[in-house]
Amino acid sequence: MPGRRSRSHAQATHETRERLAHEAARVMAESGIEDFGLAKRKAAERLGIRGAGALPTNAEIQVCLAERLRIFEPDDTQGRLESLRRVAADVMLELEAFSPRLVGAALSGTVTIASGVELHVFADAPELVAAVLERNSTPLRDCQGRFRLDAATTVQRPGFCFERDGEEIEVFVFPERSAHQPPLSPVDQKPMRRAALGAVLALLQP
Repeated sequence: MPGRRSRSHAQATHETRERLAHEAARVMAESGIEDFGLAKRKAAERLGIRGAGALPTNAEIQVCLAERLRIFEPDDTQGRLESLRRVAADVMLELEAFSPRLVGAALSGTVTIASGVELHVFADAPELVAAVLERNSTPLRDCQGRFRLDAATTVQRPGFCFERDGEEIEVFVFPERSAHQPPLSPVDQKPMRRAALGAVLALLQP
């Protein structure tokens, strides 16, 4: 029966996607991998699954990752999350003149052993941001971030990477005019969630 075979195939594909999503989440949690594409490939290799049609979305993997962290590592995850957010708040206070915003795992809560702090700041002259960071005797490394603005546009933004209290910090500099135009999230391709200093401090309240 064609209809029955079609439903059976759809069910099998759904189950395969679920298995891959959970395995990719395990890879990310245990190996500290933050690249969804790499986690998918490793999960597919481990499970011996071929075929791009069976691959889960990034959003499906993140749901599984959040669930895994909540069930298997609640204390470790919460402690790490608080540590990252405190460091983020400290750096954001220094960069307050540039309207800093926290993004990524330290905001969403899906932190792993490899997670750091990612901040977006807004200035038409990146060297002004560097000057503030350097005043605090912070050894800076230049870095670049790639961000998708829409389905057809990807841009590179300059940034600075450094360590603070043992945590890796990335500060990417966006033009001032783009403060209200967040790039798309690599998880769900929707405008990236950003949190100002006040919101981060509120997250740290007991």
